Amino acid sequence: MPGKVNASNPSVRERLLAAADDLFYREGVQTVGIDRIVKQAGVAKASLYNVFGSKDELVQAYLDARHADTRELVERSLTRFRTPRERLLGVFDAQGQLFTEPDFNGCAHMTASAEAAHGSVVEGAADRYRLWVRTLFTDLAREAGVADSDGLARQLHLLYDGAGVSARMDRDPSAATTARAAAAALFDAAVKDGDGVGSR
Repeated sequence: MPGKVNASNPSVRERLLAAADDLFYREGVQTVGIDRIVKQAGVAKASLYNVFGSKDELVQAYLDARHADTRELVERSLTRFRTPRERLLGVFDAQGQLFTEPDFNGCAHMTASAEAAHGSVVEGAADRYRLWVRTLFTDLAREAGVADSDGLARQLHLLYDGAGVSARMDRDPSAATTARAAAAALFDAAVKDGDGVGSR
């Protein structure tokens, strides 16, 4: 995904990030060594350390780039919707776009954190990503007038996570559609219980 590379003259940083994104996402951050990254990027090993300082910093940059791209995709997708309900459910529409990408290999943050040590930069990057997802759902639920916006956000986050696992493990891109239907039912029940504004 992080493909914002100047095609005509990519910088060393862009080349390293593109190589890291390709290799880390396909094979895992622990499996892929520095030598393979610099070889694919076509740069000297010293360049990696000059730009990022360490492999850990490169992994963090890779995950942060994935986070930024996902955030951009979701925010752009949500501009198509008018009501709070449509925007909230639209998060799953955006997720479904990710699932249909030819190279989809699950959530990069989930995969990387499964291999990470407690307190590592990988865990920190994954925590930032997950906080963004939870905050997004909370804000959209609050905008819709849901009384317990935090509670609904936790439920929707579980659906979001589950859809990602199903899309990867079951090779089922339609998991986002299934999650969206469940999210709609949860949202409508929460609005009814709390007399939220819902579709307004």
